[in-house]
Amino acid sequence: MDVVAEKAEEAKRELIKMKRKNENKNWKSRISFSASLPDDVYGGFADSMCAVKISVDPFSEMRESIMEMIRVVGVHDWSEMEELVYCYIALNSSEVHGFIEDAFLSLCSSSSSSSSSMNS
Repeated sequence: MDVVAEKAEEAKRELIKMKRKNENKNWKSRISFSASLPDDVYGGFADSMCAVKISVDPFSEMRESIMEMIRVVGVHDWSEMEELVYCYIALNSSEVHGFIEDAFLSLCSSSSSSSSSMNS
């Protein structure tokens, strides 16, 4: 290859690199890694931060996330639990709603069974 062809090939590679670098910058600015709660969320959940997560085990991840919210924010009565359910439903697509429902029911049933065994 002659010198001119080599320089042209090198310039082409540099342009491709620069283009990819700029595309990556644009890609990063277009992707959101957080979500926003609906405006009608109140109480302790209104100041919560939402994170987008991809999971191979959505039920377990959702259950763990819900338990963390109950611990951190504090859920003291049924209306706060309903508000928490609303937040999860509002933030997630309908494909995930079944996992959310199962996770909440699992937590409620384990909570009620531990409460009833404590009362026995």
